[in-house]
Amino acid sequence: MLKHLLNILHLGIKELQTLFRDKGMLIFIIYSFSAAIYIGATKASTELNNASIAFVDEDRSALSSRIINSFYKPRFNTPDEIPYSRIDSRMDSGYYTFVVIIPANFEKDILSGETPDIQLNIDATRMTQAGIGSGYIQQIITDEVNNFIKKEPSSIQTPVNLVNRFKYNPNLTSTWFGSISEIIGNIAMLSILLSGASLIREREHGTIEHLLVMPLNATEIMLSKIWSMGLVILVCVTLSLFFIVQGVLQVPLAGSIPLFLFSTFLLLFATTSMGIFMGTIAKSMPQLGMIFILTILPLMMLSGNITPFDSMPESIQKIMYLVPTSYFVQISQAILFRGAGLDVVWSDMLHIFIIGLVYFLFSLYMFRKSLESQS
Repeated sequence: MLKHLLNILHLGIKELQTLFRDKGMLIFIIYSFSAAIYIGATKASTELNNASIAFVDEDRSALSSRIINSFYKPRFNTPDEIPYSRIDSRMDSGYYTFVVIIPANFEKDILSGETPDIQLNIDATRMTQAGIGSGYIQQIITDEVNNFIKKEPSSIQTPVNLVNRFKYNPNLTSTWFGSISEIIGNIAMLSILLSGASLIREREHGTIEHLLVMPLNATEIMLSKIWSMGLVILVCVTLSLFFIVQGVLQVPLAGSIPLFLFSTFLLLFATTSMGIFMGTIAKSMPQLGMIFILTILPLMMLSGNITPFDSMPESIQKIMYLVPTSYFVQISQAILFRGAGLDVVWSDMLHIFIIGLVYFLFSLYMFRKSLESQS
């Protein structure tokens, strides 16, 4: 038994040395858990931040001034007042995302009980800001008009008082979710890629034949690749959580990081087995790349990391329950966002382990057959 463990240890160290000599792969790993996390977390912000807005004030009344002064940072830049003739040129150049036109006699019509219109021009090429910003602008103007005519929403008596409270992310900050989502995706992507590439590299360099003449078996070779590549991912995930997520992005993590890392270890057992299976059936790096793309895209898009799991058709959900990443997404969100403990996530962890064991045994069977055909 000790001899087998030493073989696995020494082979794993050899894998790490080979990886560290591959400068291109090493740079890609570092980038994936540093700059890629930051870019992925901040590239698709769903918050309205410093949106450019201008007003055409044809009323010049106390109400119109009150409306203009109600727009301020951080959601909107300080509003500019422009003449009507400059709307098209300013919006065509992309200088303003929103231009609001307050018509003449607006305050007079409001006080007389009429319902005048305010025109809102939107640059819809900035889709995220356009969709979110129009709702903010409508709400701000409505509130200011209601307050001006002394019809505040708080003075209206209703039988139900609806209070919204956002749990786990009270300010709806997209970077909180985006950073964890990027880490989850990169764990699955790199663990499959590294383990599969290590096997292809053995075949291309001819070192697989050297292993076959040594007193080693397929289980030892496969386990050495799993623990070495898994260790690299675990170290990168740990550093990324502390330095990028908590340090640079200032994302608070509610739960236990050691528990999250343990669940990551269980996932790596499954995904590295998948990578070795791909490396077994692929004959070259280009073939591995094609198989990898066909595999990783469904894993990332249908595991609940990008698209909510409950929004998918039931048939897709049943298929994805056979994939460990579906359970890992649930575990990660429960631990890191909601502060869940082992009593909450143990069943999902058990599913990952069982699925990983099945993947490992199947990959081992295929890998052993591949070695027998070469011997």
